[in-house]
Order: sequence, then structure tokens, then C-alpha cells
Amino acid sequence: MNQQQLTTPWAARTNLYSAPGSLILKMTLGEAPEAIPSAADVRAGVLPPADRTRVGSVDRVMAHFSPRIHIARVHAAAANLGHWGRQHRAFNDLEEILGLSRTFRVEAERQCCVDEMIDALRQVAVVEQAYPHYLSTLPFSLTSPVRPVLFAASPDAAQVLLMNDGWASRQQVHAPEALAYESGDPAVIVGVVDTGVVQDHPDLRVRLRRGVDTVQLLTAQLAQGIELVGDLGGVDLDPEDNVGHGTACAGIIAAQGQHLPPGLAGDCQLLPVRVLGAARFPGKQELAGVGALADIDQGVKMAVDLGAKVINMSFGTPETALDTHDPLPHSDVVRYGLAKGCIMIAASGNSGRIERYAPASLENVIAVGAVDQDDRPASFSTGGDHVDIAAPGVRVLSTGLTDGYQLVTGTSFAAPFVAAAAGLLVSRAARRAYPLDSTAVRRILRASADPWSDNRVVGQGAGILNVYAALKTLDREIDHGQAYGLNGSGI
Repeated sequence: MNQQQLTTPWAARTNLYSAPGSLILKMTLGEAPEAIPSAADVRAGVLPPADRTRVGSVDRVMAHFSPRIHIARVHAAAANLGHWGRQHRAFNDLEEILGLSRTFRVEAERQCCVDEMIDALRQVAVVEQAYPHYLSTLPFSLTSPVRPVLFAASPDAAQVLLMNDGWASRQQVHAPEALAYESGDPAVIVGVVDTGVVQDHPDLRVRLRRGVDTVQLLTAQLAQGIELVGDLGGVDLDPEDNVGHGTACAGIIAAQGQHLPPGLAGDCQLLPVRVLGAARFPGKQELAGVGALADIDQGVKMAVDLGAKVINMSFGTPETALDTHDPLPHSDVVRYGLAKGCIMIAASGNSGRIERYAPASLENVIAVGAVDQDDRPASFSTGGDHVDIAAPGVRVLSTGLTDGYQLVTGTSFAAPFVAAAAGLLVSRAARRAYPLDSTAVRRILRASADPWSDNRVVGQGAGILNVYAALKTLDREIDHGQAYGLNGSGI
């Protein structure tokens, strides 16, 4: 690890920053103290943070580097989610085994040399992992040339022309035929873990469920000159979007269809989870999303516990930016979601290179690249053998801030097409009483994708999303399974 004092946010490599005086600690199974409160209860002022773990070897190491320590659990127990003051109690076996009950956020004194503390903690037998409190930014690269084109709710003639172009991306994935074939099920919830959603947008409010906000940022945790905007106070029930990124993802999935094509997930409901706050970086006019990886993890787990069957994750951290001892970001919560039957979708990245961004690179996550209007891989679309499928990601019409609309570009906006398709597949399977897991959805999407017209395309998945063909493929599998006594796993 870099031997430097983390008194200001730093970049290990590329754009990966960490919060000063802060780290994440994961203890081994059976060793985590039960009394440490959840971060949600601490931020709400219901309980104070712990000042020690009461595990002697751990406390001695931390006291050596920082006399004052504040500790809170990253996650709330599913059994007590929303039960203030008790969210650190009654973790189930799955939460224990995957380490969600054993993961803590440690706040030391600001001048503390966190990297040295981390190195020392890694030598303690009861410590499974210790690593910096990393931050994530959206878009994937702050130097990305991709910018949204914004316009108001009442369009003039030129803007109507832009809106008409909005149908092109939906037709690329055969959305009209798919929605005529399967309208979606309101009982199926698609979670959008992102910068939040404009909750009163006329094209979104009908299908929105009550969401949650896990952003817990302080100005002091960011580099000098970065201005935070909007709600930063901690866990609450108001996932309002100040950036527009999450709202654009939401429109592709769940728009009512007033001034743009209807959301591809049909009647499925949308759960907004705000995990990235809004920040204005020096020299940049537009706002970017910024948040801690631990807050993102907390939001993903909450989406699972609040009933999301599909989760869209249009964010990512390059694996090359991590220290060799760091765990892959989001791996524990993704494994939790998969174990609970969730279908996890992630954008591949906007680097235009062959590389791996987590969570898209994680096992059994459906990784999505982007295509342009001519069905060619977008120049910015990150590729690799982990990428499963591609969807429209260039000048996609969707919802914007306040009551407006925007044309957006990036793999961030390709992933929601696939998340919506997964919502329709789950709806169809439920209608026919057929079990469907992430492995089956991934297989169906890949098998039904429109093949690349250029056989030289590599690293961009099996082809371009075809939602209608995916639904038909599912029906054939169900019919075949009923005839031969098989289930969604082929057993």
C-alpha cells in the first residue's frame, strides 16, 4: 500500500479516492462484537457510535494510531431494517456467512495515518479484511466526453424531433413487440441504485415505490474545491436526485410514456435507492455523482431487503485501481443479492478499453456494454470476456431533472434496458409459475440476442438485446420444462 498520510482524499491510481481518517474493517466469522450499532442508527442520531470493538487485539492496534475512534456497522440486519435502535441485531445466517454483519466503518482522527493502521490490522488474526474507505464517482471517468442533452417538459418543434428519435433505441431492442407480448407485473420491483430519482417527475411518479437514501458524505471527506450539493445528511427515505443520472436510468425502465416511449419494464415497479450524492468538481459546470463504496453497498443490500427482484447498477470501480490486498468492490452484497434470488445488472464502463470494472466483472452479474444507433459497439464501451450483452447507449431519450427530459450517452444507460428486460422475464415467469434465477436470465438474454453483423466484434457480449426474442425463448423453455419436468435451472 502507498505509504502516505491520507489527510486529504487521494488517488491510488486513476480516479479512485478514499476518505481521510476512515477505513472499512471486516472481522472473521464468530469474532464480530454484537453491540456495535448500525450506521443507519448512528446517522439518524438514535444511537451513538461505538468507541471500541471490545476485541483486545483490534482495539490495541487502532489506539496506537488514533486515541479517538468511532465505529458503526455498515449494514442493517434484514430482520430489523427500519426498526430504529435495533438494526444491528438479529442478523441471519446468510448475513453472517457473507460477512455483512461483520463489516464496520471506522472513523479515526483526521491526521491519523490510515494506510499504516490498515497494514497493522491486516496482521491481526481476527481481521478478515481492512481497506480504505473508497469513494466512487459518476460518470465512470470525470474526463469522459459524454454529456447529456437537456430540454424542458414542454418541447418546441425541434425538441419534438429529438423525442421522436427516442423510439429508435426502443426499436433496436424490439420493445414495442415485447410490451405487447408481456406487460410486466406490478409485484416485480426493479431497484435503481444510483444518484436517486426525481420522485415527482410526471413520467415517473406513478410507478415509483418509496425508496431510501444511504449517502453519508461530509465536505471534509472530499478534495478542496469540490462542492457538495443537496441532501448529504445520512440514511433517510428521500432519494431525490440532484444529478440526473439515476433519473435517466429510471426513465428507461419505468417511464409512463408522456413525452417519451414507455418504460421497457412495463407495469413493473421501480425502487429508487440513492447511494451517490451530487458534487461540482473544479472547472466543471455539470454535477457529478460521488459516494462511498460502503454507502453503495449499504444501498444495494437495502434494495434486496426491500424486495427488489432486479437491481440496476450503473456505476463501477476499475479493478486495476485497487491495492493488491483490497477485496473486489461490492462482492459481498452482490453475493447476498444473488443468494436471495435477485438478478444483478451492471454497466461495463466507459473507458473504451478491454478491462474490468466491479460490479460488472463479478461472477453471475449480467454485464452490459453499449451500442450506437447503427448497432455497432459504442467507441467508449468497456469490453472483456465478462461482458454478456449490449444495449443502446448513445443519445438515448429519457427523463431528466425537475420535469424535464434528456438525451444521454454511456453504458450507464444501456444497463437499464437489460434490467427492464429482466423485469419482464421475471414477470412472465411468475405469470406461468416458473422459477427464474440470475443464471437462467443471463442464459436466456445471451441466447436470444441479435448477433453482431460484424463477426470481428469481440469483448462486447453475445450480441444486442432483443427483449421480444428473450420472452419467446423463456416461453419455449417453460413449455419444454413442463413437458419434461424441468425447472428454470434445467433440473
